[in-house]
Amino acid sequence: MRAVVTPIGPSSRDQRQGSWSLLEIAPPGTAPVPWGILLRDTGNDKLALRLRGTEGLGDLTDTLEEEDLDILDFLQDDLLSKAEEMGAEALLASFEESLSGFLRISDSTAISWHGDAQRTADLLFDQYVDRQIRPYVTHLPLYGLRAAATKFGEGSEGDIERWVRAPEHLRLTEDLFAARVVGRSMEPLIPDGSLCVFRAGVRGSRQGRRLLIEKFGETDFASRYTVKRYTSTKTSDGETWEHSGIRLEPLNPEFEAFDLGTDEFRVIGEFVEVLGF
Repeated sequence: MRAVVTPIGPSSRDQRQGSWSLLEIAPPGTAPVPWGILLRDTGNDKLALRLRGTEGLGDLTDTLEEEDLDILDFLQDDLLSKAEEMGAEALLASFEESLSGFLRISDSTAISWHGDAQRTADLLFDQYVDRQIRPYVTHLPLYGLRAAATKFGEGSEGDIERWVRAPEHLRLTEDLFAARVVGRSMEPLIPDGSLCVFRAGVRGSRQGRRLLIEKFGETDFASRYTVKRYTSTKTSDGETWEHSGIRLEPLNPEFEAFDLGTDEFRVIGEFVEVLGF
């Protein structure tokens, strides 16, 4: 029924192979409801998954027994624990005997992808389970770097490319956004081409923080926007403090740090985490 799915990613990056299945619930008297995605990486026999939460059941809550709701509440942690203990392949094979009529699983579909397995599970979840976009509840806006600078640097409206599903552990607020980082200077933390989450409105000391920077006067787009570790030195006249030097440092030792004046750049946001590719 479903063809092989290959999420878009850099072709030169390590390619992963695996299979995925659709998990459904079958409430009494209703059609099966897509509940989640189970993705197995054959290279390491690990399981990545994305499931709905019971808070999204709506009117279906009234049709379920308390025992069924308890199963759904603890299902994700239970599956991850069992997959870690017995391996994803053995866990998925056991479903044929262990699943009740309430829980159903589809036949597996072969898949190849690049980068993070969890990000791939999220993409499949968006496609086959829950296509609804809930801004700053389940999804974050994805901006191009220039649009992000317009929105969070200049305070004007920047065009949103699309909305991307956020990690479940991340508490979403309207100062968070996603952008793609090109370049190797922050590897291994941020691989070239990564989709990353940033937080705008950096407050407090910037010392040692990894920041998305716009360099003024730089006409080369690839050089105008950069993520670097921010360090600064300050001098005092006994009454006030002022910056005497600002240095932007890469993590990759193949690249060199450089200095900027306080009027030569602005901070767009602080790096939070990598979403994937």
